[in-house]
Amino acid sequence: MNNMRHMMNPLDFTVDELEALFDVANDIESNMEAYSHKCDGKILATCFYEPSTRTRLSFETAMLRLGGKTLGFADASNSSAAKGESVADTIRVISCFADICAMRHPKEGAPMVAASKSSIPVINAGDGGHQHPTQTLTDLLTIRSLYGSLSNFTIGLCGDLKFGRTVHSLINALTRYEGIHFVFVSPKELRVPDYITEMLDSKGITYEEVIKLEDVIGKLDFLYMTRVQKERFFNEEDYIRLKNFYILDKAKMELAKEKMFILHPLPRVNEISVEVDSDPRAAYFKQVQYGLYVRMALILTLLDMTDAHMNEGLLRKF
Repeated sequence: MNNMRHMMNPLDFTVDELEALFDVANDIESNMEAYSHKCDGKILATCFYEPSTRTRLSFETAMLRLGGKTLGFADASNSSAAKGESVADTIRVISCFADICAMRHPKEGAPMVAASKSSIPVINAGDGGHQHPTQTLTDLLTIRSLYGSLSNFTIGLCGDLKFGRTVHSLINALTRYEGIHFVFVSPKELRVPDYITEMLDSKGITYEEVIKLEDVIGKLDFLYMTRVQKERFFNEEDYIRLKNFYILDKAKMELAKEKMFILHPLPRVNEISVEVDSDPRAAYFKQVQYGLYVRMALILTLLDMTDAHMNEGLLRKF
């Protein structure tokens, strides 16, 4: 394959390339059957050095839906890493068996090391608290599919904005689009880091920071919920005082726009009440479905197999 590419960071792809990727994903959504043999004879290796259920199963399902096969491990203790094998050596071996690899690792930068030594495309499926690029691609595809574009909307991000890697990655990705207004909803202990607000200031992107969700939910087009974890607080009193601010329930939803969509990277604990699941604005399980489509599109793109299977002119070659 010429010009082999990897996916380490959502910003690795230009805005135009992401649009093309999302066009493929939406075509898959409409024509799943047409893609059922696109990866016949191809193998995806899932190298997960830390446990993950949804991400690993999403990658494996994506390859199986494309007609390919999967191999790999779901825990470092089940691999040669337990014997001390390096990531660089592991990927060289995997390259002999598979056509593409999805890797999750607790160490930041480990998938990048693997990509530098690999003879097959490597997808970063999460590295420590650093990146989770296919979650960000999922979030962007979900927003584009539900809203019709990735420009000119107000998005609220609620919960743990200090440590949440999905939040940081999504903010960075959205800064490349026009007319985005951010509303950060969190306790002061879990505010979005200074480097994020400084970056937004430097780009002239508007944002506001509030503590109570009720104060701003009525202005949002999207609400991205995350968990507020007890262990992030210095004392239990603060946690008890604030935890109920961040439980989305029917009463809070009555304050929201008719077309406001709720997103969540999952797993949820209690930050979205189950009574909200039946609300047509609840999009977090649709988000999981879009995660499958975008991973299928990403596999096809990195294997350089999109042009032959798309309508002429829909996707330019990467």
